[in-house]
Amino acid sequence: MTAEEFRQHGRLVVDWIARYLDQVEQYPVLSPLRPGEVRSRLPQHPPQQAEPFEQVWKDFEELVLPGVTHWQSPRFFGYFPCNRWPSSILGELLSAGLGVQGMLWLTSPACTELETHVLDWLVELLDLPRRFLSTASGGGVIQDTASSATLCAVIAARERATGFSSRRGGCPPGLTAYASNQAHSSVAKAMALAGLGMDNLRLVDVDASFALRPDALRSAIEADRKAGRKPFCVVATVGTTSSLAFDPLRPIGEICREYGLWLHVDAAMAGSAAICPEFRDIHDGLELADSYCFNPHKWLGVNFDCDCFYVADRESLIRAMSVTPEYLRNPASEAGTVFDYRDWQIPLGRRFRALKLWFVLRCEGAEGLRSLIRRHVALAAEFADGVRADPAWELAAPANLNLVCFRHRGGDAANQAIQERVNASGKMFLTHTRLNDRWTLRLCVGGLTTQRHHVAEAWQMLREAARFVTSS
Repeated sequence: MTAEEFRQHGRLVVDWIARYLDQVEQYPVLSPLRPGEVRSRLPQHPPQQAEPFEQVWKDFEELVLPGVTHWQSPRFFGYFPCNRWPSSILGELLSAGLGVQGMLWLTSPACTELETHVLDWLVELLDLPRRFLSTASGGGVIQDTASSATLCAVIAARERATGFSSRRGGCPPGLTAYASNQAHSSVAKAMALAGLGMDNLRLVDVDASFALRPDALRSAIEADRKAGRKPFCVVATVGTTSSLAFDPLRPIGEICREYGLWLHVDAAMAGSAAICPEFRDIHDGLELADSYCFNPHKWLGVNFDCDCFYVADRESLIRAMSVTPEYLRNPASEAGTVFDYRDWQIPLGRRFRALKLWFVLRCEGAEGLRSLIRRHVALAAEFADGVRADPAWELAAPANLNLVCFRHRGGDAANQAIQERVNASGKMFLTHTRLNDRWTLRLCVGGLTTQRHHVAEAWQMLREAARFVTSS
């Protein structure tokens, strides 16, 4: 492809994306295709000769697009938001164009230093503890997802607990970690991948609001200590996936300090809300944490993937993750005057993710992001009010921030049928969980273009589906 052809095709793609952003509402939210249907339409064998871009583009529109579930639809209420401001798309485009491999400061100084600086900005914007600043003993790094951040935290905690010896000679037996029984599955996965075993993760009981009970945490730690085991890490959640429950960080942190345990805080979606001063109580006690992460790619409009992972003591993370072959040695790294983010993550290579985050912060501004968060929280609250006012429905958990967990009083089968009916319509999409072992619907408000009428129409569709299900 020549430079001129690239310009021509690039204009086509950018124009198409702009139209898509304006017209995404016209597509069925959930792809109607059956399993295997996309592959069945693709050629069996790879092309041997170059094909014209026009043919590739035609196939994208005819073969790929019908199989897309439209996360950017204003009627997408499932899982969690996965947003992208146009400014973020442009930052991502520049990152792809530059093709930077930012494993070392040397391999692109701007890639490293912009990331360090933007992560420090976010400490200020979210009013995070000062110990997470790069100018103190800690610092931030962009991971792909919160799952990777949790794995890095577990590994660093493991190494600190074993005197940084287990990465050389294998993990000693008996290390145990703790999280609530509502914690994300990535915590169990991290224990497995860190060589500690999922059986050594204790899932602690929760209270009526589905938040971890500090008394139950203390009891679990004491039981393991009496059994000769070595507790080493607690993962607390600020906004659980199922119900957006908030584990009480201050009492958990105090327990961790008492027993010398690493505290990692996973605030994947909810952490973004702290950009608004009125929601910062979700982080009360965060100064007691050793590490913390949240995902701007969920609720701040940054393209996936972008997780901000902070540590209070960066040396613990670097010592746990660093392996330095001769071919990566260079004067800047050897002098210790720069960050080499390869030592803050699992893979060696890394993309220039900071560009899209920088573009969003610059082009939208803190007030623009606060306006987005506040609108979503207000819309979710209105939806929750509608549920409370209808005797046929009930809230299944406290309606926190932008998530409402609710159910029809007709029982599990009715709620499942309601969900399947509204999702099959293509006009909206929502997901479910189980709370107190009951089928529970989740409506998460987070689309950049979601407005009051979209949420009102969703509530109307749900009630219509319920009438159909319960009358048939």
